[in-house]
Amino acid sequence: MPLARSLSITSLSGLEEWDEEFDLEDAVLFEIAWEVANKVGGIYTVIQTKARLTAEEWGENYFLVGPYVESNVRTQVELIEPTNPALKRAIDKMNSSGCKVYFGRWLIEGSPYVVLIDVAFTAWNLDKWKKELWDNFSIGVPWFDREANDAVLFGFLTAWLLGEYAAQCEEPPHILAHFHEWLAGLGLALCRQRQLPVATIFTTHATLLGRYLCAGSVDFYNNLADFNVDKEAGDRQIYHRYCLERTAARCAHVFTTVSQITAVEAEHLLKRKPDIITPNGLNVKKFSAMHEFQNLHAQSKNRIQEFIRGHFYGHLDFNLDKCLFLFIAGRYEFSNKGADIFLEALARLNYLLRVNHSDVTVVAFFIMPARTNNFNVETLKGQAVRKQLWDTAQTVKERFGKKLYESLLVGQLPDVSKMLDKDDFTMMKRAIFATQRQCQPPICTHNMLEDSNDPILTCIRRIGLFNSSADRVKVIFHPEFLSSTSPLLPMDYEEFVRGCHLGVFPSYYEPWGYTPAECTVMGIPSISTNLSGFGCFMEEHIADPSAYGIYILDRRYRGVDESCNQLTSYLFQFCQQSRRARIIQRNRTERLSDLLDWRYLGRYYISARHMALAKAFPDTYFYQPHDSETAQGFRYPRPASVPPSPSLSRHSSPRQSEAEEDDDRYDEDAEAEKDRLNIRQPLTLPSKKGPALPYTLPGANGEKNGAASVKN
Repeated sequence: MPLARSLSITSLSGLEEWDEEFDLEDAVLFEIAWEVANKVGGIYTVIQTKARLTAEEWGENYFLVGPYVESNVRTQVELIEPTNPALKRAIDKMNSSGCKVYFGRWLIEGSPYVVLIDVAFTAWNLDKWKKELWDNFSIGVPWFDREANDAVLFGFLTAWLLGEYAAQCEEPPHILAHFHEWLAGLGLALCRQRQLPVATIFTTHATLLGRYLCAGSVDFYNNLADFNVDKEAGDRQIYHRYCLERTAARCAHVFTTVSQITAVEAEHLLKRKPDIITPNGLNVKKFSAMHEFQNLHAQSKNRIQEFIRGHFYGHLDFNLDKCLFLFIAGRYEFSNKGADIFLEALARLNYLLRVNHSDVTVVAFFIMPARTNNFNVETLKGQAVRKQLWDTAQTVKERFGKKLYESLLVGQLPDVSKMLDKDDFTMMKRAIFATQRQCQPPICTHNMLEDSNDPILTCIRRIGLFNSSADRVKVIFHPEFLSSTSPLLPMDYEEFVRGCHLGVFPSYYEPWGYTPAECTVMGIPSISTNLSGFGCFMEEHIADPSAYGIYILDRRYRGVDESCNQLTSYLFQFCQQSRRARIIQRNRTERLSDLLDWRYLGRYYISARHMALAKAFPDTYFYQPHDSETAQGFRYPRPASVPPSPSLSRHSSPRQSEAEEDDDRYDEDAEAEKDRLNIRQPLTLPSKKGPALPYTLPGANGEKNGAASVKN
């Protein structure tokens, strides 16, 4: 099924302008998600990074609602008394009725208020609420599904909170509740069933059934219209979860999802077309000078090189200055995340580099958490050997320096043959002998609990990438999230990404894709697919993505083998780039960060909220639907220094021949200025606290495709 532009809003400049501002003085926003102050997955990043701008817009009337998890509260939340009188009365009433509800500030950027509900404390109501769920919605939840049980408790408690708040307000309130994902969705359905004065938004970041179907190796996107969704959900024993998600989507005043590709999926699986697409953004830190983020790349790369020196001790027969670091990271879903196609492409890349006698070495990192019991002893030994070599070199250097200093003090040139004595040579020989290794460098940095059945290790055994001296592609599997306190690779994720040369994310199922987005804002080129929300978004807004270091792999209209060949071609072309070409490409990639900044993407959420208020409170708010036919988004042009691609199979790139190495065609400042003109400067949006919001108001170029206002 072709991905036609059929939604009301699909591009940054395709948003409508409002004749008057929405008056939010008497409106209150509750944003409800299981991942508020509770990191589980990517939704935590969405809410955490968006909180500052939302808090600036709504001020004291913005509250996040999530589950109370004591270990998280201790480190992330400052518990205080509720500042809103009606909310304080509502919380006190719930606490006196057998609940435990806490209020505080989430200690993140923006310091938003949070209402945290202890789900376990009210578990005694579970059977009663399950019966009510069956009576009102005909949804039965099995006793053994703990996650679904938590969703039931959380849903009823959030609906209770919203209802109690509405009852405690002295004047009829205008409540807006934004629910994220199926775990919070039941609260939305209960609000509608109880006819509470609440405008509701439901955002699905990935459909439950879609994720399960893709994990089952089906041709998902080309058969969306043919799935018997009830049967498929039942066969996978998630029918009750699917019903909760579908009910929330159907009941919401406004239904949104994070990307165009997921909108098509939701329309077929959840049986409702999303009203608005709300892409995920990031808080982008802009550097005052271009060389600053390049310096950060160099510093982080040096730290990765130190790890490589230890990991490959005894087999360090390649030039680290001509070594490229590639990585894939995320949830350990072998096929959904594209780890299978990445490994196959690495095997083919290894063959190409060997037959072309390339002096480039590729080290590919797999950062995917799996079940382990400890670090690999051989891996730890490698880092110990490296440190011992470093200490030996420092000791010899100090002795050498002392003798040189004393010789110069007496006015004599040193006798080089006497600068190092037998003890020094003995010490150095012992250090060299310590680097001898009888086995190959390890592939996995940890001891896996299910080594023989692990998908990545099984695939590596099949393709034969064992880190041998003859291989130009080396593989390192790190089955644990990165941490700056690790004794093995002491780097946090952001620092590690900055030190790599290319992120590879050939996902088959990726509703948005925060990993390539994070690469982009840090100036690191990446490979994603036309089945990921990020890839589709970039294709829509960039005339030639590959020229900006955004390579889009076709996994929708090509078979697995063809896609693998295309990925191999991208990797091989990247390996052929000169160092200067890679620097130019990183500069271009980093300039795209404006596209992913919440200052711009936050406008989608503003529009969704205004649409919901107008639907729920038509006597107070007015919203005119947007004419999708007149929406025209901007597209970054092809960089001036890059010639047009002769064909679709040969994307333009900043690679230059050796003869062009000193060519002055590339002008960084001129290119950057042209790119800045393609991003509209943010206008000011009055906020309830602090300075004006750095949002760009929709319709800044004068389009009048829609209007929203407050009725007088």
